[in-house]
Amino acid sequence: MSPVVKRQSDVELFPITAQYIRPAVKGKFIYIGNEKFYLRGVTYGTFRPDEEGNLYPDPQVVNHDFAKMAENGINAIRTYTAPPTWLLDMAQKHGLRVMVGLWWEQFITFLDDNKTVQSIQKKIREGVRAYAGHPALLCYAIGNEIPSSIVRWHGHRRIEQFIEKLYSIVKEEDPQGLVTYVNYPTTEYLQLPFLDLAYFNVYLESRDRLESYLYRLQNISGEKPLVLGEIGIDSRRNGDLTQAIVLDWQIRSAFSAGCAGSFVFSWTDEWHCGGTDIEDWDFGLTNRNRIPKPALTSVRKVYSEVPFESRINWPSISVIICTFNGSKTVGDALEALSRLDYAKYEVLIVNDGSNDKTEGIAKEYVQNFGFKLITTENRGLSNARNTGLESASGEIVAYMDDDARPDPQWLSYLALSFINTRHVGIGGPNIASEGDGTVADCVAHAPGNPSHVLISDQEAEHIPGCNMAYRREALLAVGGFDPQFKIAGDDVDICWRLKQRGWTLGFSPSATVWHHRRKSIRSFWKQQLNYGKAEALLERKWPEKYNGSGNCTWTGRLYGDGFMKTLGLLNGRIYQGIWGSAPFQSMYQSTPSRLQSLLLIPEWYLIIFALFILSCVGFFWKPMLITLPIFALAFGVPIAQSLMISSKVRFPDRYRSRFDIIKMHALTAMLFIIQPLARLFGRISYGLTPWRRHGLDELSLPRPRSHYFWIESWQPQEKRIETIEQELLKQGAVVNRGGEYDTWDLEIRGGLFGTLRLLMATEEHGGGKQMIRLRSWPRISAFGIGLTLVLAILTVFAAVDQSWYAYLILGVLSGATAIRSIGDCAVATGSYLITIKKSFQGLR
Repeated sequence: MSPVVKRQSDVELFPITAQYIRPAVKGKFIYIGNEKFYLRGVTYGTFRPDEEGNLYPDPQVVNHDFAKMAENGINAIRTYTAPPTWLLDMAQKHGLRVMVGLWWEQFITFLDDNKTVQSIQKKIREGVRAYAGHPALLCYAIGNEIPSSIVRWHGHRRIEQFIEKLYSIVKEEDPQGLVTYVNYPTTEYLQLPFLDLAYFNVYLESRDRLESYLYRLQNISGEKPLVLGEIGIDSRRNGDLTQAIVLDWQIRSAFSAGCAGSFVFSWTDEWHCGGTDIEDWDFGLTNRNRIPKPALTSVRKVYSEVPFESRINWPSISVIICTFNGSKTVGDALEALSRLDYAKYEVLIVNDGSNDKTEGIAKEYVQNFGFKLITTENRGLSNARNTGLESASGEIVAYMDDDARPDPQWLSYLALSFINTRHVGIGGPNIASEGDGTVADCVAHAPGNPSHVLISDQEAEHIPGCNMAYRREALLAVGGFDPQFKIAGDDVDICWRLKQRGWTLGFSPSATVWHHRRKSIRSFWKQQLNYGKAEALLERKWPEKYNGSGNCTWTGRLYGDGFMKTLGLLNGRIYQGIWGSAPFQSMYQSTPSRLQSLLLIPEWYLIIFALFILSCVGFFWKPMLITLPIFALAFGVPIAQSLMISSKVRFPDRYRSRFDIIKMHALTAMLFIIQPLARLFGRISYGLTPWRRHGLDELSLPRPRSHYFWIESWQPQEKRIETIEQELLKQGAVVNRGGEYDTWDLEIRGGLFGTLRLLMATEEHGGGKQMIRLRSWPRISAFGIGLTLVLAILTVFAAVDQSWYAYLILGVLSGATAIRSIGDCAVATGSYLITIKKSFQGLR
């Protein structure tokens, strides 16, 4: 007797064959067992109901259709209405998987009527009960293209909550079933992170526009597989040949962009909608009489070649994995590298002085798979990466951490991005590994994990070191990695150095690796502490990349979980067009406010400490107790914010008990609190503090000055300003250029509280002679002035009340702030005076 799936007592039991394995999602792709399952699909229906109300053709017609589909390389079908179970049986017979569309009244304002809502939920529940556990089931679609006007009417949050409720109903009836909602460009802004798959219907007849939009959809879908639920073109208006050509590049573009599959709309020209036969559209691969069109031949050919074309001239790639005492994870990493589906690659293992079993594990793969092992003394991560670079023979050099595991097509997606672009570096997502334990699952949703920074959907500003690849020539041109970065920070530095050359970096959303997160709070703290130290080293080398408080100012958008992701949603605005008429409606995330940004930085804890000191003054002078609630608020805001964000986190299904879920949320909230504190300690220990200074130590009286230089060798004004800027940078000063609307040319940052601004004017006197006029003036920041005034006023009031202890403490703080502000301006002034002396010496 065949084993069966245990299901509802009133539902037929489906026998399970030995080959039956339910589809599952792993990262950006769908798997059946250990095999990646690319969806090569076609839509089926909707059809005119027969006299008995049946929504599908006669079983003989369906059997013929399915046989032809299988014959032409199609492995999945999508239905729009709930099919009879015999249709799934027939699909199983032909090796097809079925995406079951659970239709309901999406075109009406369904949330306005409770009876309608309950009817929809009942229909979904009954539909799932009919198919749960069927061997041919691919996934459930709990909705398809809710009209944008209906979404606007109810508001997107109510729609999102309703779809989530439908999702939970499906999971109650079929916990292992995959669930999706089929979206489209007009409501792409819907936030549906709970879904297993991201499906989008996209009709674009320009290849460039389609490929560009697919990268946008990849970033919207995040770590979930992206599937095109409908693509196609009308052959009636465009011709059979054009339909065949367009479908060829539409499918190729989808798979090249890393999609997990696509569904061509549709199998046949026969199409019934809204009680009417649609006779002025011909989107089918066959006509209404099931006679194949040229498009079917085209689809068969391209489906046999995807995801990658056979005629591609793949570049050679050297994979470098650097390890130090990584015996716990390096074996899994090397095993996965040995299974990569790529013809022209080598693996170089750089053992950076490990004193555990790492070298022995690596030697096994040298013997069995021909990997190359290089063992050195412990010199740090950057040196190890450079050692691998020197020995690499590939055109592309790919780096992966020893606690990561690549997708089998990792190198293929990286290589394809290099082939199709001029980027010198390409990165990809790093997805948290499963099964690492409770703490690791919480760390995966905490801030501080390696993440990429994107300037656009395809161009990156930073790619993390656990998943990055570069053209070998470009790395050699900039001298490889900087050896001073021994643990972290080298990936940021190399990205900035390459971009400094005018080169660009890219991002391949499907070039994924699974990356182990820290399994204990102690190891997470140590990781963030090291990241803080690396930030301090980066700031010394790239001071212009950091603001006065010591935080990096990225041009692009930081991806991943954490404060920024949540604040982006809170600050998001939906572009809908006039009267909701825009065909592509997106959520645009505005920059967090200054207060929101302040709450994100590790230095917020210094503000809390300062408020604590002021609160303590209240023991000597009671009016200062007014700072106690402010201190409590400043202390409580990060806690409240961490609780709010962690409450929105969705954990793996294995955490089902209420106690486990509460524990996970609480632990995640704690990680949100300790992460910036660890970064702060790391930064301060290496000198990255808000009170740091850059430039020469020589001080000069900060006052407005004017300088005049008679020059007999002509140069454009822009060149002279650039010369001054370069000389300041040589001295280690932090220099900002004036913007298009600024009335100054350069700003020299002396410290957090003070700067010096410079303006140049050039008089042209003929014969190449010029009079150069320079005007400079110090500027104390509004924060420095405000803080000094507040402390000074409090000092006066304390003196009036004859609270001499408070007077002394507040007076010292006020005086120190004033002196510091003037000192910052004096440092900037000193650097400026020395610079202009060097810049114009001998030119008069």
